[in-house]
Amino acid sequence: MRRHLAACLFALSFVLGVSSKGLAGADFTTIDFAGATATSAWGINSRGDSVGQYLTPNRVRGYLLLGGKFAAIDYPGAAFSFPRGINRRGDIVGQYVDPNSPSFFHHGYMLSRGIFFTFDFPGATETFAFGINSRGDIVGQYTIGTSAHGFRLSGGEFVSIDFPDASSTNAWGINSEGDIVGQYTIGTSTHGFRLSGGEFVSIDFPGASGTIASGINSEGDIVGQYTIGTSAHGFRLSEGEFVSIDFPGASSTIARGINSRGDIIGQYTSDGTTHSFLIHGGHYCPN
Repeated sequence: MRRHLAACLFALSFVLGVSSKGLAGADFTTIDFAGATATSAWGINSRGDSVGQYLTPNRVRGYLLLGGKFAAIDYPGAAFSFPRGINRRGDIVGQYVDPNSPSFFHHGYMLSRGIFFTFDFPGATETFAFGINSRGDIVGQYTIGTSAHGFRLSGGEFVSIDFPDASSTNAWGINSEGDIVGQYTIGTSTHGFRLSGGEFVSIDFPGASGTIASGINSEGDIVGQYTIGTSAHGFRLSEGEFVSIDFPGASSTIARGINSRGDIIGQYTSDGTTHSFLIHGGHYCPN
């Protein structure tokens, strides 16, 4: 991996929160970056720190939400950069677009203790980093030509992840035990998966036309999204039981990350605007 000194621009503001009771009994807190036209949450660690991106009239930027305050995260010199995952130590992974590369290709990065480290899957045209666990193992996706594959980066070594017979595979999240969740495509159908001990298990929300598993915690609880018709909904899968997650009144809801406390982070769309949300662990009681 190549090392680059960090040049982060910090813009601090307080969380703008609105709590509401969902139909399933969830206490949602809305999270919006001050002055942004849209905010999307992607990852959360065991301390409750989260990362995501926000949109301004001029550009898309990344953010870290720490102790109730936002800090903007921009990869130095990048056209765009997107933080996707964060671990307990505060290491952040994501991807950035090099304005000097052909077709604005994406490259993976890790931000640790103020230093950016960049990495690319060997021979890949693009590399995307989506999740990192407490041991520093990173998961994501790489592309070669038009073919998409998942990967795990551990101890400086890449391992490709491909669901058997799938046309594409994406690894979204990894927990402290090394269990990985993601999605795969066979034909026109998208399914979630869990990879544990070298064995894949397919994940499909009952009755859904498509399922994506995007986050897993140390207890094995999984969150993600499913589609019925044209509507996207979030879900939590715990001990074999699915629970649907829908922000009240939203046209779509996506759950992206879950930590060891059971806090869930994601996004919802209402009146054409995207907002982040947080559900605190122990405050999601569907029954």
